[in-house]
Formats: sequence, C-alpha cells, structure tokens
Amino acid sequence: MIIKQLSIFLENKSGRLTEVTEILGENDINISALSIADTAEYGILRLIVNHPDKAVEALKKSGFSVNLTQVIGLIVPHEPGSLTKALKILSSANISIEYMYAYAFDSKATVVIRTEEPERAIQALQEHKMELLKASEVYEV
Repeated sequence: MIIKQLSIFLENKSGRLTEVTEILGENDINISALSIADTAEYGILRLIVNHPDKAVEALKKSGFSVNLTQVIGLIVPHEPGSLTKALKILSSANISIEYMYAYAFDSKATVVIRTEEPERAIQALQEHKMELLKASEVYEV
C-alpha cells in the first residue's frame, strides 16, 4: 500500500524540468503523477514513477538532488464530500497530513497523501473500508 515517491530539488530556472523528464524518458521510466511546489529560487518536484529506484539512480548520476519518500494513494468517488470522509477518518485518528495532491477521472479520484505515519493512516482508512491504491498498480503503468 505504500508507494515510493521521488522528491527532486530543482533550481527555478528554465529547462530544469525538461532535463528531469528527458533523463526519465531515456531510461524508460514513466511518470504516473507529479506535483511541483516552488518559490522564487527553487522548487520541489514530486513524482510517482513506474521504476522509482531506477529513477533515483539515473537522476543522481546526472547530478540531481533526489530522495525517496513514502506516500499512500487513496481512491475516492469523484463526488462532493468523498474527500472529507477520508480526511475525517485521518483527523479522528490524530494523523496529520504534510501535503497531498490529487486528480480525478470519470467517476473516481486518486489522492496522494504524505504523512509521517503512513502505516497508521493505511490502517485507519482500511478499518473504514476506504479504497487504497496498491504500489503495484502504480508501477505497472
């Protein structure tokens, strides 16, 4: 249930994101999800890819600062209130969220959640019959 996510430190200058995607493409690594948080000088690119360990190796070899972090993927109906239900489960269990990002397609939405306690979050969500994304489903893409 735990998914490996790449966190890449990028200088905020033209072409850096292109370099990352080019390295990944040359190494047959496919991006399933991404998020960028930036300031005026730098950004943190977060990626979920089909071969996370291979991606880290390729990016580090090219001089990028990259780390693996653990996230969970939650699948909720793409309808009002669905995310609230999941967030209430986590807050009731005193599990805080560092960040999250999401996308919706058709009738379902996928939410990527970073918490300091991913195992506890998984347990709490499973106890309430919430649908979680398996790492193997992400890496198959």
